[in-house]
Amino acid sequence: MPDPIIYVDADACPVKAEAEKVADRLGLVVTFVSNGGLRPSRDPMVRHVVVSKGADAADDWIVEHARPNDIVVTADIPLAARTVALGTHVLGVTGKPFTPETIGMAVAMRDLKQHLRETGESKGYNASFTPQDRSRFLGALDQMARRALEAAHGEGDMK
Repeated sequence: MPDPIIYVDADACPVKAEAEKVADRLGLVVTFVSNGGLRPSRDPMVRHVVVSKGADAADDWIVEHARPNDIVVTADIPLAARTVALGTHVLGVTGKPFTPETIGMAVAMRDLKQHLRETGESKGYNASFTPQDRSRFLGALDQMARRALEAAHGEGDMK
């Protein structure tokens, strides 16, 4: 099985540097997918994919290219659901993993919050991104990537 690739839904992603740091430490390719505006990297293990400005263009690109055991980093619940269904490891930007067991509740909560915003019962404020979120993400991605590498190479045969 090939090494996992880390795909980052990069538009407005607050943890791009952390994803790059983990990928570099473990020798993995990280692919940032966005509608543009990312600073290019000279590192051959860091790839940038610029997609059209369509609403779900980055999501569609990631779904088209991600394979089982790859890692997807996103704050987008519908993208998380689509990639969990592919057999990828999915991690939210606050370090919360999305799994086949948890994605249904995440989708339901997203839909409920959207309904409450549309009916005016909620203002829809998002919690601010904290240093604790960043730290939790870094640890969770490192753990997830190590597990994916072990799955790719077999237990104890990591590079």
